[in-house]
Amino acid sequence: MIDEKKTLAFVSSRSGTGKTTLMEAMVKRLKGKGYRVGVVKHSSHEVSFDREGSDSWRLTRAGSDVTVLAARGFLAVLRAVDRPSLDTALLEASSGTDIVLVEGFKEMAVPKIEVYRSAHCLELCCRGERGIDPLLVGVASDVPLDLDVPVLDLNDHDEIFKFIVKRILGD
Repeated sequence: MIDEKKTLAFVSSRSGTGKTTLMEAMVKRLKGKGYRVGVVKHSSHEVSFDREGSDSWRLTRAGSDVTVLAARGFLAVLRAVDRPSLDTALLEASSGTDIVLVEGFKEMAVPKIEVYRSAHCLELCCRGERGIDPLLVGVASDVPLDLDVPVLDLNDHDEIFKFIVKRILGD
């Protein structure tokens, strides 16, 4: 069962705002405090998760519906799907974790922090032409903004970390 309250999406109106950089910093801080973290990353590009020619690559290409690659330090599950489901990805990422951080998926019904970088964004996606997203819990911005939710300093990762721990994890 997915706990939407322990899921936090990082969204923005455009790419290049620093969502991945911010998420990376949050994962490191959360792990440093002992939290178990799952991540779901949206990709609009075709990706390969295995090295061409490897045994697992060959078995997957042969038609395996599920290929599990077990190695020292990690376990990778490659599951053949026609169209990836966000619910399935969240379920996988939430297994055995305290929090799931999601990059993208603006329409998802979970708490969100919008990443706003003034040089890249014309408007906020959660407080702009698209309307008001009631699940927006904060904005990480490089400039001051007058909003109905907390505005966090995009460059102050400690401030954002403390906000997440208090607001999402309730610690």
